[in-house]
Amino acid sequence: MASGDGVKRRSSDGAVSGVKRDPYTALRFTDFRHLMGGTLLATLGEQMLTVAIGWEIYARTHQAVMLGYVGLAQFAPVLLFSLVAGHAADRFDRRRVVMLSQGLMALTSIGLAALSLTSGPVALIYPLLIARGAGDAFNVAASGALPPQTVPASAFENAASWSSSLWQLSAIAGPALGGILIAASGSVTPVYFFDALAGVASILLISRIRGRQESRSGERMTLSRLMGGVRFIWRTPIILAAITLDMVAVLLGGATTLLPIFADMLGAGAAGLGLMAAAPSIGALLMATARAYLPPFRQAGRTLLLAVAGFGAVTIVFGLSRSFPLSLAMLFALGALDNISVVIRKTLMLTRVPDELRGRLAAVNNVFIGSSNQLGGFESGVAAQLLGPTLAVTLGGVGSILAVTAVALIWPELRRMGGLVARLDTPRGEAGVKPPEAVDMAHESR
Repeated sequence: MASGDGVKRRSSDGAVSGVKRDPYTALRFTDFRHLMGGTLLATLGEQMLTVAIGWEIYARTHQAVMLGYVGLAQFAPVLLFSLVAGHAADRFDRRRVVMLSQGLMALTSIGLAALSLTSGPVALIYPLLIARGAGDAFNVAASGALPPQTVPASAFENAASWSSSLWQLSAIAGPALGGILIAASGSVTPVYFFDALAGVASILLISRIRGRQESRSGERMTLSRLMGGVRFIWRTPIILAAITLDMVAVLLGGATTLLPIFADMLGAGAAGLGLMAAAPSIGALLMATARAYLPPFRQAGRTLLLAVAGFGAVTIVFGLSRSFPLSLAMLFALGALDNISVVIRKTLMLTRVPDELRGRLAAVNNVFIGSSNQLGGFESGVAAQLLGPTLAVTLGGVGSILAVTAVALIWPELRRMGGLVARLDTPRGEAGVKPPEAVDMAHESR
């Protein structure tokens, strides 16, 4: 509320009191709606594709390790190309980088459809996934740096919440639609074609973004320039701690990779697999939507640690469950807890990173977080092959809890972190890098 003298007060975490919170702040900007529409469609197709690939490979091989190879095929190009992709996102028009990468991924989906129609060897799926992973490396680096072109700095946390909400909405519908479409048609081919069309529609929406890139690096690509994002993260303890925590948790808690196996164990079938794959996104969507209405985080560091610890505990219960309703409930909770860490990490990346480094920071984040999903999938597949799915998932949950303890001890700055808009000091030795000041939300709709 406003103080008695009618002057707005700024709290210790940088929030402005006396200003009514608008839960739809970011969505009031046309460019942001175009960005979210493109993301919604691309993710819808991608999630349907994930279900189709897992279903086809396991149905044709019945080997857990073959599911693990899917993650490895997608991880390798991300590791190889992310730094180059980050430099490209900072040097060239980020919209065009996103559009070109989406086009490449659409072509790989057409290739998967052709392979499915001709009943080609399963081994040929993996080169297409490698090509798709290369496109995804460029897409993530550029799209992760696009939000500042669509909303003002004061709307970053709200944008992160809605970005997560809409992404999760497509992630909910995608697996469910994918499972239903496979069950109805008896084939994965329609799913592959749908993903290609969704990619084209996403390109058209991204092309309508009119906001200009604040800064565009004209520097030549050198090893020093490529490593700029890595240096920034290394010199910013809170961002390093948040990324490390999420990376380890996702790497060890890759239960979703083994969903085809658990669906088979529970007798859920293809439709049940689609529901199980959608459950984490349902939980994440509800949490993200709630976050858009709730006040900003005031103890963000402590909240992040508790959320990841809860993620580990829920993973353990899921691994031990032999009840389909209980398993769905645990997957729902996994998504809700994971969303908390996602919003905190995304907001940190938006508020504490200068525009000229956003692409490279998004690329490094993708290596640490995004690719850990694929690498975690490979680890889960191998562990399930050696130890069985139950023990593999349970040990992963235990590892996530241990990771929280280690991060809290190594980086006490994270434990003490309050609000997400509080200013951090510029890391030493990074010339020209200045974290943006918090902007009064009263001016965000200009």
